[in-house]
Amino acid sequence: MYSYNDFDDAFVRARVAQFTQQVERRIDGSLTEDEFRPLRLMNGLYLQLHAYMLRVAIPYGTLDSAKMRQLAYIAERWDKGYGHFTTRQNIQYNWPKLPDVPAILNALADVGMHAIQTSGNCVRNVTADHFAGAAADEIADPRPVAELLRQWSTDHPEFQFLPRKFKIAITGSPNDRAVTKAHDIGLRMVRNDKGEPGFEVIVGGGLGRTPMIGKVVREFLPKADLLPYVEAILSVYNSFGRRDNKYKARIKITVHETGLDKIREMVEARFAEIRPQFTGVDQALLEEIEAAFAPPQFRNAPVDAYEDFYKADPVFRAWADTNLTQHRNDSYAIVTISLKAHGATPGDATAEQMRVMADLAERYGHDELRISHEQNVILPHVHKSDLPAVHAELSKVGLATANVGLISDIIACPGMDYCALATARSIPVAQQIAERFNELKLEHDIGPLKLKISGCINACGHHHVGHIGILGLDRAGVENYQITLGGDGTETAAVGERAGPGFAYDEIVPAIERLVGAYLEHREGREETFLEAYRRLGPAPFKAALYPDEAEQDAA
Repeated sequence: MYSYNDFDDAFVRARVAQFTQQVERRIDGSLTEDEFRPLRLMNGLYLQLHAYMLRVAIPYGTLDSAKMRQLAYIAERWDKGYGHFTTRQNIQYNWPKLPDVPAILNALADVGMHAIQTSGNCVRNVTADHFAGAAADEIADPRPVAELLRQWSTDHPEFQFLPRKFKIAITGSPNDRAVTKAHDIGLRMVRNDKGEPGFEVIVGGGLGRTPMIGKVVREFLPKADLLPYVEAILSVYNSFGRRDNKYKARIKITVHETGLDKIREMVEARFAEIRPQFTGVDQALLEEIEAAFAPPQFRNAPVDAYEDFYKADPVFRAWADTNLTQHRNDSYAIVTISLKAHGATPGDATAEQMRVMADLAERYGHDELRISHEQNVILPHVHKSDLPAVHAELSKVGLATANVGLISDIIACPGMDYCALATARSIPVAQQIAERFNELKLEHDIGPLKLKISGCINACGHHHVGHIGILGLDRAGVENYQITLGGDGTETAAVGERAGPGFAYDEIVPAIERLVGAYLEHREGREETFLEAYRRLGPAPFKAALYPDEAEQDAA
């Protein structure tokens, strides 16, 4: 993985020193809160419902044991002993005290981390496939390109004050695990007719109050042209994006109002203009970066012990069946560590749990960890013979829940428990759904199902692309939960359709139970997933289950 050089370290330390002075001026009253707000946001510090919140960047979701241990130390030293991993592959601390923030930022800098551009109208943390560098279906590891984009976009003088925040996601696999079509720019690695790798470039995706699936602006872009092409897109957006209305300022609105063909014409013209300025410096830098992402030295050892253990231990077998993914090396597996124990807060990890994950990465995982946009932690390279030991250690700290990809593996935003923008609770709803289906012992029978919850229209819980999405709203001072169906965040991306009227807080869990019951009743065999059944049947049987009184009236 990439390690800071002298320039990186000096840059981050200078930003910390600058912000330290700004914090001191806020504390002594020299800066008002209105004056301080843009300064703190440039350094990832938010003022939430109850306290400040610090959002720390984990670029493209990659970190090592030293970084994870430092995150644990920060959680214990300056917070309440835990951190929250987000859908942007970041970590958030919900309770730091303002005078302590400079010390936290210095501690992050000690291990090559920071909170720069985790807020503001700039290019945010570049996200990537959480199985990058390990997945069996991967064309190439996309993280070197993500790192190139990170370096290029950090403090870019032209793009620090865009019309609105800007998010880029990248995947190196044809199977999209990075939700690229719901980003301002999505980059999906493909091959052309000659077998050469390049990128399908997608623009104008996004969720929030106006969800849109991104559109392909270039079907194939050579790898060497990526940086100038991305700059061309940002340049066009910076010039034509709306600044008169923040709700219409995202590039998805620019693409929608201008038209894809016109946007493509402007981007191509700008690309032709700036491409000659990129005289190979970016490619030379990319070569240096790629060297830092060389694959680990994989062990050549027998896997018989794993196979014997798998047959003998049903608890281990259940975990292996849900939480392991095929690795590019047949002797290895990708381990997804669920941060969704039944009844737990989705995405939260204690300092103790972080240290255990760091120890396992160092001992068994070639010192690599990943954070997924689904709010779980990944050990991307674990030899199969070590999997029983990994499972045993995870079990000791409540991290061995066998539910990855199942109904209790819920994406949820912090909601009204923390967020000043939220209009409803999301964490308690996620907890109750997980606990209910664990009581019913149904989730393994249900099979793969993506359930996502947002506590407001900003859609930080990605509910629009959930197979089942839940949106919490305020209706005359009362929490009301809308359900959407048929969303999809993969290469076949779709925005879910609203099922009908919302449900009260005490009605939403029974409604989800009826909905899943309808799926189990109508599916064609255990192999048909919820999403497949919805696409085959349409919404009618699911709406009938959600609104039985209306169905009875229609029948009468």
